[in-house]
Amino acid sequence: MLFVTNNSFSTLAKQEAALAKIGIQAEGDVCTSAGAAALLLAPGERVLVAGGLGIVEAVEAAGAIVVARTDDAMSDTEFSALATKVDTVVAGYHNTFDYRGLTRAVAPILAGARLIGTNDDPTYPTPAGLIPGGGSILAAIAKAGGVRPIIAGKPFASMGQLVRKRLGIDDLSVAWMAGDRDSTDGAFARLVGAKFALMLSGVSESPDDRTVAPDGVFDNLAGLADFVLGA
Repeated sequence: MLFVTNNSFSTLAKQEAALAKIGIQAEGDVCTSAGAAALLLAPGERVLVAGGLGIVEAVEAAGAIVVARTDDAMSDTEFSALATKVDTVVAGYHNTFDYRGLTRAVAPILAGARLIGTNDDPTYPTPAGLIPGGGSILAAIAKAGGVRPIIAGKPFASMGQLVRKRLGIDDLSVAWMAGDRDSTDGAFARLVGAKFALMLSGVSESPDDRTVAPDGVFDNLAGLADFVLGA
């Protein structure tokens, strides 16, 4: 079992710890959109991170170089000197995003750097409700930079590559992808050839808005587990 998430903000350890708090031991079993983005980087590539520590961790693990983060405490003059030394901007959700961060993210793109988004999710679920997600931040950077970003997370190819690499298998036809977003989880299931289990929780779309028909609809993961084990 893998936990495949578009959360690129937190480090792997923090995401594993969050699962451990609810009784799920997932060490080594979490695939993040930051990890998927890192697959698109070459060793030694110089990266500006417009996102959280999860991206920093993944970029460095891939052998690329984090030149800076857009919210680093440095003067605009110091940052301008770095902007032309950036090969790629990697963007994801971070709650420190502001106009200064947008300006810093766009500068290397206007100088020729490419743009990778960890995901294009427009919203992000919190206990207080939905807030703007990494996709909203990415859209602002892409629009101002005049480029079309490469997107790494669900439901795009790089995440599929990461999942297959982690599992060590290519044929996922007997696997189930459980999720509450038709537009990401459902589309990702179709991308990798897995079955889609729609969870009636989180940010489930209205039935009228669904573009991917689920192979099963469940109230929670326990319902899916009972179904799969009883099949």
